[in-house]
Amino acid sequence: MFISNLEKASILSQALPYIQKYSGQTVVVKYGGAAMTSYGLRSAVISDIVLMTCVGIHVVLVHGGGKEIDANLRKMGIEPKFADGFRVTDSETMDVVQMVLAGKTNKDLVREVELIGGKAVGLTGVDGGLIKAKKHESDSVDYGCVGDITGVNVAPLNDLIEKNYIPVVSTVALGDDDTPVFNVNADVAAAEIAVALGAKNLIFLTDVRGVLRDIHDEDTLIPEIKIADVPNLVKEGVISSGMIPKIDCCVKAVRGGVDHTVIIDGRITHSLLIEMLSDEGVGTLFRS
Repeated sequence: MFISNLEKASILSQALPYIQKYSGQTVVVKYGGAAMTSYGLRSAVISDIVLMTCVGIHVVLVHGGGKEIDANLRKMGIEPKFADGFRVTDSETMDVVQMVLAGKTNKDLVREVELIGGKAVGLTGVDGGLIKAKKHESDSVDYGCVGDITGVNVAPLNDLIEKNYIPVVSTVALGDDDTPVFNVNADVAAAEIAVALGAKNLIFLTDVRGVLRDIHDEDTLIPEIKIADVPNLVKEGVISSGMIPKIDCCVKAVRGGVDHTVIIDGRITHSLLIEMLSDEGVGTLFRS
C-alpha cells in the first residue's frame, strides 16, 4: 500500500499528543505468546519499543518464554507438567527454566534491541535482588521451585532507566537457602514491577484481542472496563478460566497506583504503537 509523504506527516502529527503525554513516563510491557514466537511480530515489537524510547518513554520489558522452556524440556526427555495453571518445577526443570529465561531468551531480546540501535541490559529477578520470592504453598500439589513474589527492588531498574537503557527482565526470582531461585509468574512479576516503579501504564501482549463478551466472536471486544465491574463480569462468565489471573494482575496494578493497564492483541503488527500513540485501541483497557 502506497502512503504519500502528506499522509505520513499526518500520521506523525496525530501521535504528538500521545508522545507529549507519555514522554518521561515509565511503561511496563509484559511480552509473551505469539508476538514472541513469530519472527515478524517479534521484530515489530522490538522496533516499537525502541521507537517509544526514542520519543522519551521509559520502557521496562518483562518477558516469559514458556514455549521455549517446553521445547528444551522435551529435548532432554522431560515432559512439561502443569497443575492449576502453574508449571510444576522440580530442580531439574528449574535448571532448564533458568537456562532458557535468564540465558538464551533474555540475551536474544537484548541483542535484537541493540541491533536496531536501541540500548538494553538483560536482568533476572536475582540481579540486585530485583525480585524476591518464597515457595508457593499448596495442600494438594508440590509445585517445587514455583515462587510467590514477596518483594521488588526497583533500584537496578531506575539506574538503567536513568542512563536511557531498556531493562529486559526475565522472571527468575531470588529465593532462600533451601531454594536459591524460584520460577515466578511473568504476569504477576510485571504487575508488581509496574506498581513498584509507579508506572504510567502496564501493557500485556497476548494472543487474544482483549476481553470479549462472547469468546467465540472477536467483534464483541470490550474496549474499557472499570475495575469495580470486574467481579460482576467474572460472575457472568465474561471473564473466565485462563483470563482471570491476567485480569487479577491488571486490577492489582491499577489499585497499586498504575494509571491504567491494557490487554492488547500481540498478533497485530505494531500493536504497541497503535495502543500508545494513536486514537485507536487494540485491546481492553482497565482503569479505576
